[in-house]
Amino acid sequence: MQWSRAARMPRAAGSARKRPAAPTMPPPKMPLPAGAWPRAAPRWKPAARPSSSRCTAELWAATAGELYRQAAAAQWDPATAIDWDAPFELPDAVEAAVVQVMTYLIENENAALLVPARHLGQIHPHFREVLQLLALQCADEARHVEVFTRRATLRGHRTALSTAGGQASLRTLFDAPDFSIATFLLAVLGEGSFVNLLNFLHAHAPDPVTRQIARLAARDEARHVAFGMAHLEYRLSVQPEYQVRLRNAIELRYDTLAGTAGLNEEVFDSLVLLAAGELSPAAVARGHAAVQQLQRDMAAGRRARLSRLGFGPDEAQRLAELHTRNFM
Repeated sequence: MQWSRAARMPRAAGSARKRPAAPTMPPPKMPLPAGAWPRAAPRWKPAARPSSSRCTAELWAATAGELYRQAAAAQWDPATAIDWDAPFELPDAVEAAVVQVMTYLIENENAALLVPARHLGQIHPHFREVLQLLALQCADEARHVEVFTRRATLRGHRTALSTAGGQASLRTLFDAPDFSIATFLLAVLGEGSFVNLLNFLHAHAPDPVTRQIARLAARDEARHVAFGMAHLEYRLSVQPEYQVRLRNAIELRYDTLAGTAGLNEEVFDSLVLLAAGELSPAAVARGHAAVQQLQRDMAAGRRARLSRLGFGPDEAQRLAELHTRNFM
């Protein structure tokens, strides 16, 4: 990645140089959205910055503009959207379970913030809708980190356990070689599973604050998944051979994480207790069954999204099962 010579070298005083004419763009091989070019013009530089992603197929989503407008209208203020003063009292074990789950969510949402932030500086400003949408996605994740942290510490507790296995799983998101694969692993597979998890927390929340947080965060995450799906559907429509790289990305990540423990036991047990509501054997059995159903729902959602991206039923099933046990 290099800066243009014009951006590096000051022009000598009194020198004159004609601005080159805008390049003539070849007609696209397939229809593009109204006003879109297949590649941003190399000389179109409204800001002196390096841009590695200029190709429309690498970035575009047919619904990017509409999703940006939805995201802008759906921003919420943690100070007013959540009733932090709502009265509730929980048994110590249940409160500890909430704190552990919130700690897990904080860790994962920090990764979900940093992955799109990493790509923002590489996207050509020609694709302003994508830039704007990703900027709001980063704002969403920052807001989620805030509310999960605030709920974890609401009753005076410190955040709980973070494990090496979970950190290793999230680290692989930063190793994705390009924007599309990062979006595939994070949004389509990871955040798609997180929508199931947040809906589970909304259904089984032991207090009104946790319930409100889960509902609002799930709405944001569903929009992130929608963008990821729209982008990959567009890319595969113009580059169907790219599907091989998506398959390879899942398999490589699975092999990389084969020696890790996946979801730590404390998070699993906390989810069981939240679904159970109490520690009686019958309630714990119900909670365990509810978490197993959550995992089946996550796998079914991944399988459905992979099918939408053109994978056959058997392959979609196989790839869905290879997803990280850490959920994200």
